[in-house]
Amino acid sequence: MVRSLRERRADLEVRWVGGHRGLEATLVPEAGIPLRRLWLRSLRTVDRSVNALLDPLRLVASGPQALAILAAWRPAAMFTTGGYVAIPMLVAARALGVPTLLWEGNLMPGRSVRATAGLASAVAVSFAGTGEILGRRCFVTGTPTRPLADVDAAGARERLRIGAHERVLLVFGGSQAVRRFDDALADVLPLLVAQRTVIHVTGAAGWEGAQRRRGALPEAHRERYRPYTFLGPEMADALAAADVIVGRAGSSTLAEVTALGRPMIVVPYAHAGGHQEQNARVLGQAGAAVVLDDDAFDGPALLGALTEIDDPARAAAMRLASLGLGRPGAAAAAAELLSALAEHRPLPSADAIATMAKGTM
Repeated sequence: MVRSLRERRADLEVRWVGGHRGLEATLVPEAGIPLRRLWLRSLRTVDRSVNALLDPLRLVASGPQALAILAAWRPAAMFTTGGYVAIPMLVAARALGVPTLLWEGNLMPGRSVRATAGLASAVAVSFAGTGEILGRRCFVTGTPTRPLADVDAAGARERLRIGAHERVLLVFGGSQAVRRFDDALADVLPLLVAQRTVIHVTGAAGWEGAQRRRGALPEAHRERYRPYTFLGPEMADALAAADVIVGRAGSSTLAEVTALGRPMIVVPYAHAGGHQEQNARVLGQAGAAVVLDDDAFDGPALLGALTEIDDPARAAAMRLASLGLGRPGAAAAAAELLSALAEHRPLPSADAIATMAKGTM
């Protein structure tokens, strides 16, 4: 998103406002972006603890703080992903006349988005059905992703030292390690590596177990199991090299998979308000993914889903369906909306934004 904005304005100045419970405290400064943090926390507590009482107080106290920050900065426009931190920021922006673009990545918007969407100048969404839920006109931009346009499967496989005709399975759980995925792989790993290369993003917590599993494999197949604690820039190559991807149904994961048109075995996280289950249903209904419930996902279920996708006709249909859902131009589309707000230009039409999001402009 920031990259797309800077392509439009070389002199762009970006500043970030976050809360006290998120990765932004380290990631944002590392990217060279100034960070201010509100008193509230990025994620609200819902269980019974002292924070369940303190969070509403922090929210109230963050209102004047947000107002002071925006009054001092006087930004041309504000972009927000609509989380808990967005509430005081959107209220402050509305009070000061700062135009705002609110973006929602899940099909089912969270409570904070439903409560504040009316304060935003424009709303961008990843799924067309989100606008119906919010009861207002939305621009369907998709979810901005890392740059993928120049990543091709052949080049990715060469960089990863994987044969051009080798079948490749990528397994990753998004931003966190997933014990469910580790256990499913452990059940059937010898069978999998007899047929394909398996790239497995384990997270730090799953690394030792992955090394033990790799060491127990027959030496002839050991190189076919590629565990990594984390993939940074190399993740684009892993995605492009894969024939099938196993993952959760977070907005960013689905956006990257569909931008590349890869068949998916999606195992939605069953909590957090059921957002991922709703997201996964879109891919399943379109024929782009095999959707498996979290509590039913194990080694045999994984093998069964792979057997379905290994059918050439089924795999080809899934690739087309996945590409049909992909919006590789999402970052450019959202940047165009935000630029129009900042420059006080008329907003583009919804059709123009949809076309840009599909990467066809």
